[in-house]
Amino acid sequence: MAKATRKPIIKAAALDKTINSSTEALDKACGNASKAVTKKAAEAKKLTAEVKRHSKKKSTLSRRKKTAANKQKKNPNAENRKAVTAVTKEIKATKTALGKARASKAVTSTELAALKAAEKRLNAYTKAIAAADKVLNKPKKRRKKRKAAK
Repeated sequence: MAKATRKPIIKAAALDKTINSSTEALDKACGNASKAVTKKAAEAKKLTAEVKRHSKKKSTLSRRKKTAANKQKKNPNAENRKAVTAVTKEIKATKTALGKARASKAVTSTELAALKAAEKRLNAYTKAIAAADKVLNKPKKRRKKRKAAK
């Protein structure tokens, strides 16, 4: 017959230490999450501005290319041909930069959304623990002793 092994019962001091370290870890994670959200939000804002800038530049270059193409139709000389090719090269470079910026923005925005969700959970847990601690640490109400009836 096999002897059942028993796990020792945890002591109150060890349990208290575990609870305190867990709440400290939660507080630390909450602080780290808020820092990460702040940094990612700033990065996302910067990437949004970059995408907007490249999009505006692309539309401007498209208009410039149309104008240069019309000039070349009217007067097909080397100068007009060079203008069209220069604008085409610039559009290609802008499209490449725009694609990279959009990809970076997509990755950053998904990461930011995940960070915000995690931060929201952490804040909810922290508030719930704080509320529970407040309730548990209330002093006991003392009853007034009644005077003995004569």
